[in-house]
Parts: sequence; structure tokens; C-alpha cells
Amino acid sequence: MSVTPSDFKQQTTPRDPETPHASVSTTSVHGGEARQKPSHAITDSVVLASTFTFENTQAIISFIENEEDRGEYGRYGVPGERVVERKLAALEGAEEAILYSSGMAAFVGVLNSVLSQSDEIIFFDECYHRSREYCRKHLARFGVKTIDVKTGDYDAMEAAITPKTKLLVSESPTNPHLSIVDLDRFAEIGKQHGVLTIIDATLATPFNIQPIAHGVDLVMHSATKYLGGHNDLLAGVVLGRKEILDPIRTLRGIMGAVNSPHNCYLLQRGLKTFGLRMKQHNENGMRVAEYLENHPRVEKVYYPGLESHAYHGVAKETMQGYGGLVTFLVKDADWQQTARIVDAAKVARIAPSLGGVETLIEQPLVMSYFQCTPEERAEFGINDNMIRLACGIEDADDLIADLQQCLEVK
Repeated sequence: MSVTPSDFKQQTTPRDPETPHASVSTTSVHGGEARQKPSHAITDSVVLASTFTFENTQAIISFIENEEDRGEYGRYGVPGERVVERKLAALEGAEEAILYSSGMAAFVGVLNSVLSQSDEIIFFDECYHRSREYCRKHLARFGVKTIDVKTGDYDAMEAAITPKTKLLVSESPTNPHLSIVDLDRFAEIGKQHGVLTIIDATLATPFNIQPIAHGVDLVMHSATKYLGGHNDLLAGVVLGRKEILDPIRTLRGIMGAVNSPHNCYLLQRGLKTFGLRMKQHNENGMRVAEYLENHPRVEKVYYPGLESHAYHGVAKETMQGYGGLVTFLVKDADWQQTARIVDAAKVARIAPSLGGVETLIEQPLVMSYFQCTPEERAEFGINDNMIRLACGIEDADDLIADLQQCLEVK
């Protein structure tokens, strides 16, 4: 079924019990929080405790039998974490959320909970290379088989499913090519075959797309990126139905991949401006992509908001905006010439990651794939002349002026 942007917005606007008719920005500020807090403060307290006390033995028994929502031991969660989880679930339109110490910790936590020996997992081949590396190099030691199919080839994905298949995994958009998944079709394949579906929507965020509304079982984010928004924390989150998440949360308590109280506070504070920041990220990404597409020294631009992008049609139907990440190829440049363009940046900082208020620039070949062979880079679609720009929230004119002087470098 085709979903228009207006229909999508109406269907997926986040809702929260405390703010029953809230928009994204209102939910970002108030979602998941109690109206009145301890000490009557408007902000939630940072509880710096590794363990939590009980008045007596009966209090422990009541806590266990009644599943009371209170602290026990920090490895199982802290008070500030619960608030952030509720806020993220409200933004995503999910029943529950589980916060982790990083995006990779969230992904590994899900895999280790869901998969058993001889199970199979199917990826679209533009998924994060570290995610696939974990499966190929580490889960393989325990008999789990990883299968890659071409991103967007739904027939190949469906054909690869066997009785041993337990998970279908993709990003949307993908990084760095920004391919967009038809979420309705992806979710339907999983439902028809009784296989869990997972979408890593880090680059889209709940502001631009909500996979759960399309029937996807689990959504993941590296909250380090747009959700935190300030390049000052690491966190990850997985969201979905409670029945799926309960065993995953239990395993997280065993593994200890939890976040600190201070990081939970930073994430909650960062989320307060989430709606405002995403509007600027979306605007900057679109303006920069349009500028680059018309620059004589640019060979190709990967940005789903452009009509020239291979997945523009799907993106236009399902996304509210297209994010701040723009990837482009420099015409007739080798990797050293491309590096000189990156080095010339004055506003953008050279660094990995994305989604923060500061614009970041990098050459994927050097930053993430320098130790790969040319054949491996070709497999991942990483060109020598590729640059990835993660637009922050600076003025778009300043970002364009910075790119203009960068592209004058020979």
C-alpha cells in the first residue's frame, strides 16, 4: 500500500499518555516524564547510585512479586534511564524501548538474545560493516550463518529465507549510500515467513520515518547520533513490542551493556531540542545536496531528497525529511586529491560519526576502510573519490561557502 507524506504524518505522530495530542517537538520535551518530579525540579535528577536499598526483607519480596518499577542494582537500569526509554518509545510510536551503552551494544544484545546455534540472519548488503563483521567473525563461531543480499532486492531476500532464518536486517537510509528500504514490503516478507524484522533507522530518526508504523518488528538507533545530538555521549536503543523486548532486556541485565546515569541525563537533555535540530539538519542536508549536484567538480551526489537518487520515489512516499547526511563523489579525483579537499574544510571538522550540531566531514576510504583491500572496498561500494558530509545545524550558506572553497583545491 502506498503511503503519502500527509498520511504518514497523521499515522505516525508520536503519542504519550502525559501529552496525548503531542507533536514530535512537544513529545521530545515532555514525553516519558512525570509532571511533578522529586524536589519539584523541572528537570529529572541524576541518581548517582550503583545499588538501591530496601527497607526490609518484605520490601524485597514485594519488589520481586509485584514487579515494582524501582531501582535494585545499576546493571539492571537506573531511574534516569527509565525516563529516557519512555521518551524514546513515545517518539518512535513503540510500546517500549531498551537503552544500551552504544548502538553496537544494542545490536549485539538483540542478536545474542534472538539467535541460537545453526540459525540464519539475512542482511541487505549496505548495512553497517561492523554489524556484519560481528555476525561473520563472531556469531559464526557459534554456528550462526550470515547471508548478504543486494540492498533493495526483496525477491533475493525472500528467496534466501529458510526454516532456519530468524532475522531480516537492514538500515534505512543506509550509510553512506543513503539507499531507502520499502518498509511495507520488508515487513510483509518477515510476516509471511514468521521472521523478525529489524530496521536501523539511525540516519532517519523518528522525526523522518517510523518503521514500526509500517509493521517492522524492531527499530534500532545509535542514540550517539541525532538523538543525543551534541557529539558528547555514546548510547544505543532498540524499540518494539514488550513481548519481544522482555527477554532482550533480561539478557542486557546479565551482559551489563548499560549506560551511566550522567549519560542518560545528557541524552534526555539532548532530546529536548530534537525536533528543532532535525528541522535544521533536514534543511541543511537538502540545500547542500542541491548545491553539490550542480557543482561542475562533483560526479555524483547520494541524497534521497534529490530526484536523481535511485530511491527518491520510496523516500518521498515515506519520509518527512531526508536528514543531514550527504555523500558525494569528486569528479576525476584519486584518493589523495579527495583527501586534500577534505583537509581544506574550515567549518566542517574531520571526524567519524554524524548527527551532532557540528558539521563533520570524512573520506570513507581513509576513515573506515583504509585497511581493507581494493576488492573489499569495491564490495562495500566505497570509492576512492567519495566524501561523506554530515551536516550540522550551522547556517546552510556557511556550509556551502566552506564546500565551495574546498572544491577549489586541486
